[in-house]
Amino acid sequence: MTALASITSSSMTLDDLTRVLLVGSLVLLVAVAAVRLSVRSGLPSLLIYLGIGVALGNAGAGIEFDDASITRVLGYAALVLILAEGGLTTSWSNIRRSVAPAAVLSTVGVVVSLLVVAIAAYNLLELSWTISLLIGAIVTSTDAAAVFAVLRNVPLPKRLSGTLEAESGFNDAPVVILVVAFAAQGTPGGEVQAWYVLLLHAVVELAGGAVVGIGLGWLGGELLRRVAGASSALFSIGVVALTVLAYAAGAALHVSGFLATYLAALVLGNMGLPNRTGFQSFGTALGWLAQIGLFVLLGLLADPYRLDEQLVNAITVGLVLLLVARPLSVVLSTVWFRVPWRDQAFLSWAGLRGAVPVVLATVPLVTGTPGAEGIFDLVFMLVVVFTIVQAPTLPWVAKRLGLTEQVHSVDVDLESTSLLEIGADVLQVSVGAESRLHGVAVFELRLPRGANVTLIVRGGEGFVPEPHTTIRHGDRLLVVTTSSVRARTERRIREISRGGRLAGWP
Repeated sequence: MTALASITSSSMTLDDLTRVLLVGSLVLLVAVAAVRLSVRSGLPSLLIYLGIGVALGNAGAGIEFDDASITRVLGYAALVLILAEGGLTTSWSNIRRSVAPAAVLSTVGVVVSLLVVAIAAYNLLELSWTISLLIGAIVTSTDAAAVFAVLRNVPLPKRLSGTLEAESGFNDAPVVILVVAFAAQGTPGGEVQAWYVLLLHAVVELAGGAVVGIGLGWLGGELLRRVAGASSALFSIGVVALTVLAYAAGAALHVSGFLATYLAALVLGNMGLPNRTGFQSFGTALGWLAQIGLFVLLGLLADPYRLDEQLVNAITVGLVLLLVARPLSVVLSTVWFRVPWRDQAFLSWAGLRGAVPVVLATVPLVTGTPGAEGIFDLVFMLVVVFTIVQAPTLPWVAKRLGLTEQVHSVDVDLESTSLLEIGADVLQVSVGAESRLHGVAVFELRLPRGANVTLIVRGGEGFVPEPHTTIRHGDRLLVVTTSSVRARTERRIREISRGGRLAGWP
């Protein structure tokens, strides 16, 4: 047994620890350096991390690792941190109008997608109904890590990015329930539950998880506000501990711990707590660490000598998922909210898969479901192939559908002072190639009282603008605004970007 495997045993020595730390630190350094390649290529970094794991495995460096049980446990732990990071860094104002369609998409949409994939797997791959349903459940969940990493670099309207972020945060919970149930039914001697019993079970788990997450998030946040000291580092530990506590409490009560984690983090990140920048940065760092460790571990578990056997099946299921199941689930879930067809088309293409399906593919391995190795290999290949297809094309698809915004604003985190104490926000505004902000003078923006353009970066050089300074294509503006007029400031900038300097005049 290698040093990596011996970490779980009582016989681990200091020499083993040295080797684990050596390999682990080198992997982290390579993973950090690989982010630049990920940004340039448009591919999520998960593929690079999976590649590192495969290279370290039995086909590369020779590390033998085949413990699906440990992978499942550590995978669940990593998903808790990834969901916590997603909730802590998601702005409620950005997703508020998208919560309803996202909730339907992550429940009704999951069922629709699952059934379509299961029917295709049963008829095209000649699998049993139980295994077909299990595959459908595993691959139907969009991945929070992949979505958060890719979409935040695409200048999408907030209604669209908010829907995708909320869906990826919500849909892990119902999918986990379905996968565990189908895996148990597919195991010899497993109990087969009627569909209405499974539905009732899922509703109770999701409702209970929501209550636990929102309740613990709000109560814990209020407690931290009163008892935590001034240390940003300790406060950050307390916030992340609350999100983990939400998962543990939910799991102990037999409700959805994943939903509890995400909702607790969402509440904590949006309730105006002090040291917001500190705990969001800490959560982001833990999220990255969890992603790197999880994907490397999944790469180690995969056997490259066996993966090609499932390539055709993976492409078959992936095409059905991408071209039929996902679009149908999007249409049936969003038609009630009058979502434009362009938004529906992008939502259909942007259903990224990542760590969640691969982690869930370890569930049948642990339960001993017949054919579980084939399921894992199929899901692994599907994720790799269709991430390569979908992720780099998202900006192009958004542009072709006319969904990219010509002015894109993001929050700027400043750690030198607490903006919360002075009631201020800082925005970075990027001026697109077709934005009508081009040629508009700063004073013509007519920003609300309490907002001002404090810096313009042009051609790599920054300068403080005068009232008559003209904005140009490609400029990046730093806008300081009081919290009370932040929304009006963003709205005003977007109006002029679309309509020019006369936008808003009677």
